[in-house]
Amino acid sequence: MTSAEPTPPSLLLGPLLRHVDPVSATVWVETDRPCEVAVLDRRARTFAVAGHHYALVVVEGLEPGSTTPYDVRLDGARVWPPEESPFPPSRIRTPGGPGPFRLAFGSCRYASPRTVEDSEGIPPDALDLYAQQLAAEPEESWPDALVLLGDQVYADELTEPTTEWIAARRDLNRAPGAQAADFEEYTRLYAESWTDPQVRWLLSTIPSSMIFDDHEMIDDWNTSAAWRAEVSSQPWWHERITGGLASYWVYQHLGNLSPQELAENETWQAVQGLPQGEPADALLRDMAERADAEPAGIRWSYVRHWGEARLVMVDSRAGRVLEESARRMLDDAEFDWVEAALQRAVEEGVQHVVVGTSLPWLLPHAIHELERWNETLAVRHAGRRRGRLAEKLRQAADLEHWAAFGHSFERMGTALTALARGEHGRAPATALVLGGDVHHAYAAELVRPGGLESRVHQLTVSPLHNQAPHPIRMGFKIGWSRAARWFTERLARLAKAKPSELEWTKRAGPFFGNQLGELVLSGREARFRLWVAERGDPRLRQVLDMPLSDA
Repeated sequence: MTSAEPTPPSLLLGPLLRHVDPVSATVWVETDRPCEVAVLDRRARTFAVAGHHYALVVVEGLEPGSTTPYDVRLDGARVWPPEESPFPPSRIRTPGGPGPFRLAFGSCRYASPRTVEDSEGIPPDALDLYAQQLAAEPEESWPDALVLLGDQVYADELTEPTTEWIAARRDLNRAPGAQAADFEEYTRLYAESWTDPQVRWLLSTIPSSMIFDDHEMIDDWNTSAAWRAEVSSQPWWHERITGGLASYWVYQHLGNLSPQELAENETWQAVQGLPQGEPADALLRDMAERADAEPAGIRWSYVRHWGEARLVMVDSRAGRVLEESARRMLDDAEFDWVEAALQRAVEEGVQHVVVGTSLPWLLPHAIHELERWNETLAVRHAGRRRGRLAEKLRQAADLEHWAAFGHSFERMGTALTALARGEHGRAPATALVLGGDVHHAYAAELVRPGGLESRVHQLTVSPLHNQAPHPIRMGFKIGWSRAARWFTERLARLAKAKPSELEWTKRAGPFFGNQLGELVLSGREARFRLWVAERGDPRLRQVLDMPLSDA
């Protein structure tokens, strides 16, 4: 009697096509057991974390401007694409081909439509609808890149199925309650968010770049020193933040790195150097603890090279300096790195410099002034009654965008206007800041200082799958009004908040609903397109097609 044949390994998540340059690509997968993963005859062994198995396959030797269909094989057996898939074949398309460069972007995707009750009132998922739309169009119209600007998962707002799953493994009456508590529970969030067939196909064929925002850890993550002191005193927080950062490293950050950066990354090389079968739990826990305790020691920011376009993705959460007397969105060494990356882009002749940051840099004027007023009071009266009241308002009203870190806001303005003046070489056609977080979309343009050779825009698109309650909608509409600006400017003046030397104006919006933005870049020409999904409409509707350059 012969023993039964062992079942072959299977694909749990992915493939995700991540970093792509003219000659190489990386493909990420999660499998149900240890195995060898092959993509285009390049192979990688899985590594293990907390009983889960992952691989990142580096595919090199590609041709610039080429399109290469691929499949995924586990221990030699093909597992992707699925049999009788309704979607086009997954493929790797490298930069350098003819036609414009297209970049899709958005943020804030709460779980997936399969796990959300209709009673929650969330409009259709823009990412699902976008994938369906692309699958029916010729490949020439597909984007070359997808940028996800934060809140890919919500650790502090769980769906009912996940809440029930967590309740079966621990007592929800004990903190942190119905929120993710550790690495294992984070794996559930990613599985819930990335298994929609439409999104799974989209992520397998459009290269994605990602950065975290607060909900991947907890609402208001690193808002202030007072917030951090309070949350750090909670007995459940250490396991939460280490699990959150370790899972982010596995599911998102690894794929942001180029083959060269992977070769230089100490944590990745340590994981690769483990004996076969030895889990990476201790290595990743150590990395996460260091990243939380000493943010300057780990850089989550990175650069993407796309020919005439360059993305500088900025971590605006983990690396904050929170002491009230020296608040910074990112520390001086990190900002030096950002400025150097922007300067190199111009020196290398890039036509469109794109800054990615989960939080908008340019806000509606009234909200900007409120955040400057609040920060001024919190700093001036730190430790006293008025300072404590300012802190309570800061946390209650989420007053913690770039405007609430006034020094960093102005430094970003100085860096971008230096590019736009041509101080580092021929000015690019555009300098574009992409942001999310605020659950609506708008376009704003810098109009002062004058004499800029480039146009500088803030393009904010959020959410992909969530909603903005009525009070938030009204607040952001009012935030652009002259009356609200007049009132808040005087409020800030009374507090002696330092006014900005920058001036900007709204060019489009605000737009509400679930939405996705597109940049279309060709030579020195740039356009911004916005797609919106509303309740009751199963299609994405284009609501904006706006020129961004003078070309």
